[in-house]
Amino acid sequence: MAVSMLCRRTAMLCRTLKGLSCSKTVLSADSQSGLLLQTASYNPRPLKLNLRGPYIPDKDSEKTPEWQKTGRYDRKLFGRYGSASGIDPASLWPSHEQLDKIVAEENEWHPPLEVMLRNIEAREKEETGKRLAKEKLIAANMAKMPKMIADWRREKRDTKSKLKEEKARRAKLLAEARERFGYAVDPRSPKFLEMVAELEKEDKKKKKLMKRRLKEEQAAAPATPPAASSS
Repeated sequence: MAVSMLCRRTAMLCRTLKGLSCSKTVLSADSQSGLLLQTASYNPRPLKLNLRGPYIPDKDSEKTPEWQKTGRYDRKLFGRYGSASGIDPASLWPSHEQLDKIVAEENEWHPPLEVMLRNIEAREKEETGKRLAKEKLIAANMAKMPKMIADWRREKRDTKSKLKEEKARRAKLLAEARERFGYAVDPRSPKFLEMVAELEKEDKKKKKLMKRRLKEEQAAAPATPPAASSS
């Protein structure tokens, strides 16, 4: 019995909620139709526009844009409406500064024929001078070419000879190190570097001693008397 009572109450609650949703739908539809009717019945007032005469902006008004207060816009109005624009044609002419600027631009971009011919002649003369200078430089370099080639070949021979001497010196040092230590020594090892420094030091001493002996021999040699002139 409790279950049947619960089912009846649940059914009543569902019917109540369904009735509330239907009433909301009717109200929303009524409000939308009222809004549409109000929009359709709106009749705004017409704007007060002067479509018969030309539009002439008021330059003293703060609401007028700045670009409508310029001389360019005045020329546009005068070209469209003529004297009906109320603009003095004399005010549309350029000032002395503007006229000078226009003349300068005209002379720069559209010079007279004589000026163009002079400019062409000057440009051709400049190009000819550059070409002659380039040809002179090429001729001078070509004249130096044999000497430059000979110098390059001599430097190449000297470099090759120095490399050969250095290779022979290195091989000699390695052989001497092998003879001194009894085994092959790494040329980067401290022992080998120390031996090379010692040999270089001894070589310098020998060269210094030979130079001293040569000076002593030159000083001890008797001066040869000048040959007697025949009478």
